[in-house]
Amino acid sequence: MLHGSETWPVGKKNEVPLHWAEMRMVTWMCGIKLQDRIPSNGLRERLGIDDKISVLQQNRLRCYGHVLQQEDNDWVKKCMDYEVEGVRPRGRPKKTWREIVEKDCQACGLNRDNAVDRIRWKKWIRDD
Repeated sequence: MLHGSETWPVGKKNEVPLHWAEMRMVTWMCGIKLQDRIPSNGLRERLGIDDKISVLQQNRLRCYGHVLQQEDNDWVKKCMDYEVEGVRPRGRPKKTWREIVEKDCQACGLNRDNAVDRIRWKKWIRDD
């Protein structure tokens, strides 16, 4: 369900349907009906899985750390700083992947300099 999710700029309007789909699958796997009124956290603990939103955040941060650890002349790292020329459409612009990743980094208390140490970066991401 989360294949390639490290590149998704997921917003609030996308998180809700993901959560609903996850909970439908979790209740189906546990053989539970909605009438049983068991909290979703309990069902996730039974299966030993994390919620999709935290997994999405971990995937994005893992990908971000991987790109930051590349050499400066790597084309993927250059693409992160690329600015598209032209006029933007009217209204509020959509959030970019980079803005969402920076918000995730702030939530975890990370910055770009932390990505140099690969082992600690992985530990910080998973301790979330």
